[in-house]
Amino acid sequence: MRKKKILFLFSDTGGGHRAPTNAMIQALEAEYPGQYDTQMIDFLRYLPAPFKNSPELYPSLSRMKAIWKVSYESMNGPVRSRAATQIAYPYVRKAITRLLDDNPADMIVSVHPLSNAMIPRVLKKNPIPFITMVTDLVSTHVFWYSTRSDMIIVPTVQAKNRGIRLGIPAQRMQVVGLPVSQTFNAVTESKEDIKKQLGWDGLTVLLVGGGDGMGPVRKVARAINDSGLPISLAVVCGRNESLLEDLHSLNWKIPHHLYGFVSDMPQYMTAADIFVTKAGANSVSEAFICGLPTIIYSYLPGQEVGNVDYVLDGGAGTYAATPTQVVEDIRTLVDDDAAREKMAAASLALARPDASRDIVRLLAQQLS
Repeated sequence: MRKKKILFLFSDTGGGHRAPTNAMIQALEAEYPGQYDTQMIDFLRYLPAPFKNSPELYPSLSRMKAIWKVSYESMNGPVRSRAATQIAYPYVRKAITRLLDDNPADMIVSVHPLSNAMIPRVLKKNPIPFITMVTDLVSTHVFWYSTRSDMIIVPTVQAKNRGIRLGIPAQRMQVVGLPVSQTFNAVTESKEDIKKQLGWDGLTVLLVGGGDGMGPVRKVARAINDSGLPISLAVVCGRNESLLEDLHSLNWKIPHHLYGFVSDMPQYMTAADIFVTKAGANSVSEAFICGLPTIIYSYLPGQEVGNVDYVLDGGAGTYAATPTQVVEDIRTLVDDDAAREKMAAASLALARPDASRDIVRLLAQQLS
């Protein structure tokens, strides 16, 4: 019997699309071993310039927050988004047709907002199921919501309500959570055991900047180092080699551990006591699963704005606009064990650790 094939369309415009895609593929194999063929394609690479250059342009553009905010909001409305799609479609139609011809599948899962508006139009000639997996928690762009999607899977009730306001029938949306790697559920060792393996001592703050080491991590790390707090600091710099080199040269006054890109983040987050991060949906969702009190030091205007409110409203963390405020928020959690434990419990209450498996069950139902 021929295995059915699922094509996942994402793009490396930041890490927020690749990681959920990998999580779904991992969960498919765990839930239905050997039953499906899967393929993931950076669909923007198929399109003509400037679309195909988006992965290279994204890091620089996202650092220019004012410009990013304007560009994000300029098309974040039903009328403006439809106009942009109408203008772009003739330019990209042939490339999309080639993408679909080169990669035949029984189902397409979109894990990027830009693929939703145009690809279903080409699929009218080959009506296979087209599923959208929304990977922004709350501040969801209008491009995520296509009336041509057979099902839209959303991570939160807020994301579903946004779709309803945009005219998507409620029954066509499923609130499941964000797909997170099952490795976050597979950690069996205790916090203290992992700390010993890593060489971490005492109460440890884990500071991250995402896979690309984005955000003011240098300034935050320096402020924590100068704080005199009785903590250890672990910093994951991702692929940002200059950040790692800079921190290695710092005159350290507290116990510290510096890392580049790591593949065992579930262990690091399980061992940590306090998590300091930018407001990426993946990082926030992973922190929930690990029950981590979270301090957000930065967010990207547009898709990450709502993540801050989601964490704050749930009692799972704080927002600190400056390195000085980060230090003060850490100090509060260090000095008040009860406050730290309460925030950890609130974080855990927001977790959806089984989202990946729940999502792939929905996909399987569509193909049955």
